[in-house]
Amino acid sequence: MKRNEEERQLTKAEMEIMNVLWEKAEGMTTHEIIEEYPEPKPAYSTIATFLKILTNKNFIHSRKQEGGGKTFVFTPTISREAYTNRVMKEVKSTFFAGSLKSMLSFFAKQEEVSEKDLQEIMEMIKSK
Repeated sequence: MKRNEEERQLTKAEMEIMNVLWEKAEGMTTHEIIEEYPEPKPAYSTIATFLKILTNKNFIHSRKQEGGGKTFVFTPTISREAYTNRVMKEVKSTFFAGSLKSMLSFFAKQEEVSEKDLQEIMEMIKSK
């Protein structure tokens, strides 16, 4: 069964590339993306392969760089916020039967939330 666009998830390696693109908030070439990685930097062919996958999954689009010959510039087609929202909705639906209360309770217990953080969260909820 083929997943539709809204259901597609990023792998860890794909997420690393998306994080680079989201941080820069502008189109980047393959070489510019590689420059943002810590040492040891991935091979050009590795990043190029993942960029092709991300393009096929419609997470990014590419355009030829002006005056760049064969050089392409890659830009996200979805914001970090929109992707995070989509993933968290899926987590809530899949693991918590759609219950926000259950999901928040789980994270509060697992993360050992401080009193100060709980108070701030309560204030955010009240101000909504």
